[in-house]
Amino acid sequence: MTIASDGRIDVRLDERPQGRIATLVLDHPVKLNALSAAMLSEFVHAAERLAGDEGLRCVIVTGAGERAFAGGVDIRAMAALDGPDAARAFITKVHAICAAVRAIPVPVIAKVRGYCFGGALELAAACDLRIAADDARFGMPEVRLGIPSVVEAAILPMLIGWGRTRRLLFTGETIGAATALAWGLVESVAPAEALAEVVEACVADILACGANAIRQQKALIQAWERLPLAEAVAAGVETFADAYRTDEPRAMMAEFLAAQAARKGRA
Repeated sequence: MTIASDGRIDVRLDERPQGRIATLVLDHPVKLNALSAAMLSEFVHAAERLAGDEGLRCVIVTGAGERAFAGGVDIRAMAALDGPDAARAFITKVHAICAAVRAIPVPVIAKVRGYCFGGALELAAACDLRIAADDARFGMPEVRLGIPSVVEAAILPMLIGWGRTRRLLFTGETIGAATALAWGLVESVAPAEALAEVVEACVADILACGANAIRQQKALIQAWERLPLAEAVAAGVETFADAYRTDEPRAMMAEFLAAQAARKGRA
């Protein structure tokens, strides 16, 4: 069900026995869900509300309609910027949606159909996982508009390597879903008609895991991104120890061992 509709951003909540699944929808299909300044602000507010939900288990980010995840940032808005100060303020809003996604303490899945360009690809890169339909198209065309790709485009080398990042950013070319999968830009590609089913299977796998463990894992992965190796390993040790501050490991391991014993008993 839809629990909130902030103009062009819909927040849909699915209550399940294991917790809540939220879907953030970029909802302006007539404009290919292009990200206007108002949508950027609305998205941040919606993501911040979700980040504070202790019962949240997973978030899906997607675009309304079948033609686009989002066609990028509204070009008319960028064309109207009248100098460096206005440009800095605008691009900071683009960064803010990506930062808001990364601040959500549970896995965020980008569900991509159709066009995913520029700022929209940066948003998808900021998500934890990307699952695309076979009609998805990806690109960073900013240099063809006289501006560089910035903010969360900095995540791309971690996903696809420096050479492929340079290729996308220096040429502005568009790649299809099969290439995106081969490069590691997306984790899975499905026929458009099966996309919802594949995303749901990923959500089900997440829900089968410990709720606290998943939140710890996301925080630790983000720490690994910025820490030297020795510090990253040390952070893992402390995270492992912290897991035992709750009863989740004991309960889930007991359930696993009981199921294993039952299987052996039937063998």
